[in-house]
Amino acid sequence: MQARAYEHGEGVAKDPIRAVELYCRAAAQGNADAQYDLGWIYANGRGVMRRETLAASLFELAAEQGHPQARAMLEHLPPPDGELPECMRSQPVVEYDDSVVVLSQEAPPSDEPTFAANSEAEQRIIDLVKVLAPEYKVSPLLALAIIRAESNFDASARSPKNAQGLMQLIPETSARFKVRKPYDPVQNLRGGLAYLRWLLAYFRGDVALVAAAYNAGERAVERYRGIPPYAETREYVRRILSTFRRRDHPFDPAASEPSPELSRIVLSTSH
Repeated sequence: MQARAYEHGEGVAKDPIRAVELYCRAAAQGNADAQYDLGWIYANGRGVMRRETLAASLFELAAEQGHPQARAMLEHLPPPDGELPECMRSQPVVEYDDSVVVLSQEAPPSDEPTFAANSEAEQRIIDLVKVLAPEYKVSPLLALAIIRAESNFDASARSPKNAQGLMQLIPETSARFKVRKPYDPVQNLRGGLAYLRWLLAYFRGDVALVAAAYNAGERAVERYRGIPPYAETREYVRRILSTFRRRDHPFDPAASEPSPELSRIVLSTSH
C-alpha cells in the first residue's frame, strides 16, 4: 500500500501527512486494513494529534469487517464515540474508488429502461414487480435492482444472517411490515416494497442513502452521516446505482418523518 510507504519512508521520503491522506481515502472506501492502520496512527499520535476515541472508532469499523488486530486494540482504548476523520466524513455519497456512476437529478420517467430477464421465472417476477411497485410509489427498476443484488431472483434464498426470500427480509423487517410468509414471492415483495417506501421517505428520496440503509441499516447510515465505510456496502450501493442510475427518487412524505440526522448527513456529503 502506498500509504504505508509514506508512513515508514520505504522507497519514498517519509511523509506522515501524505500517509494519513492516503490511508483515509482507502478507509473511506471501506478498506479494513486502512481503517486499522489509520486508527493505529491516531492511537499513537504519529504525525497527527493523538485521539484515542477517534482511533477506537476506526478500529471498531475494521473490527466489524472481521479485522482481528482491530478487535484486540479496542480492548486497550476508551469506548468509540463514532467520530471519524474529516476526510472520511466529507466523502460524496456517490463517489466510489475507480467507479464513476453518472446519475440524473431528474425524477424517474414512467418509461424506465427495460430490465433484462435471464429466464422465464425471472420474467414472471419482473412482471409481478411492475404491477406491485407502483402501489407503493416505488420505481420498479429500483426494486428490481435491489432484488438482483439481494437474492438474484431466488425466492427461496436465505443468507447466513437469516435474511429471507427475494428481497432478503430479516425476521424483524418481516414482522415490521406484516410479512408472515417471507418465502412467498408476493408477500416478500410487498414487505420489501413497503420498506423501500419507508426508506425513501426517511431519507427524502436519496437513492444512495436508501440503498446503503437497505444493506447496512438506517442507523448505520445515520451514525456515519452517509454511506457507511464498509466495503460490502459501498459495492452494494454502486451496484444499485449502476442499474437505477438516478440519485433522486420521488417519495411519499406520509410514509415517514425524515431522519433526524438528515441535515447532518447532507452537510457531510455535499462537499
